[in-house]
Amino acid sequence: MPARTPATGDALAEALGYVAAWRGKCVVIKFGGRAMAEGSVGTLIEDVALLHRSGVRPVLVHGGGPEITDLLEKLDVPAKFVDGLRVTDQQTMKAVEMVLGGHVNKRLVGQLHAQGAQAVGLSGKDGNILEVVQHPRAELGFVGRVQKVNTKLLETLLDGGFVPVVASLGAGPEGRTFNVNADTAASAIAVALRAEKFILLTDVEGVLKDDELVSQLDPKSALALLQSGVVSKGMIPKVEACLSAVETGTPSAHIISAGRDRALLLELFTETGIGTMISAGSWGAQPFSG
Repeated sequence: MPARTPATGDALAEALGYVAAWRGKCVVIKFGGRAMAEGSVGTLIEDVALLHRSGVRPVLVHGGGPEITDLLEKLDVPAKFVDGLRVTDQQTMKAVEMVLGGHVNKRLVGQLHAQGAQAVGLSGKDGNILEVVQHPRAELGFVGRVQKVNTKLLETLLDGGFVPVVASLGAGPEGRTFNVNADTAASAIAVALRAEKFILLTDVEGVLKDDELVSQLDPKSALALLQSGVVSKGMIPKVEACLSAVETGTPSAHIISAGRDRALLLELFTETGIGTMISAGSWGAQPFSG
C-alpha cells in the first residue's frame, strides 16, 4: 500500500476558509451528455453531498443525451441533430421525457440519498420552473427556448435543506412539454437564482487552445474563441451558456471535467481551481491572440 501524503496545515486552513466563505451560497451545477457515461463521473455525487453538508446550496441540472439516443435506437427511431440540437418529434419527445424525467433523474436522486444528501427530483415543468416557447427553427420540432424561470419551488426546496435535481424539460403554451438544451437551461436557472457560481461539468478538462487548457477568460476573449472556431462542436453551447450566465449577473461560470476526482471541491475550495473560468473580472484572463 502506498504511503499516504499528509495534508499540510496551510492547505487545511485554505480549504476551511473557503468552506466558511461558501456557506449559504447557491451553486448551480450542470451535468449531462457524455460526462454521464458509466465510469466517467468521478466523485461528482459524493462531492455534491459534501457541498450540501458544508452549508452550500447546490442545484443539480442534468441532461442525458446518450441515454435518449440509446432508447431511440431500441425503438428503431433515428436520432437527428441540427447544429447540436436534437430534432424532437412527438415520438422522440416521449422518449426524452421518459429518460430525463424518469430514469436519469431518479437515478441521480437515489445516488445523492445514498451519500446522505436529501434530494428532490424535478423537471423544468414542475412548479412551472422553465417557461419556454418553441425554438424559432421549426425543423427542430418540440425543442424549447427558455423565456422565464420561476424560482419559487427551487427556493422553497433549498430553504428546506434539499438538493433540487432538475431535468431539462420545459413547459410550453397549453402545457406542452418541450426538450430544452441542458446547458442553456442550467444557465438560465443560475441567473434566476442569483447563484454565486455556474459550474458546467463535461467530459474534457475545459476550453482548449492549441491543446492547452485556457484557465481564465473574460467574455470578450471567450467570444473571440467562439468566432475564430477555436471553440467548436459540443463546446460551443457550453461556452455560450457560460457567457449568458456571466453577462446577465452570475459572477463566474466554470467548465470542468466530471471525471476528475473531487472536481467540485477543487473548484470551490482552492485558490487556483481547475478547468476554465469565465468571468467579467477574470484576473489574469488570457486574451485571444489569433
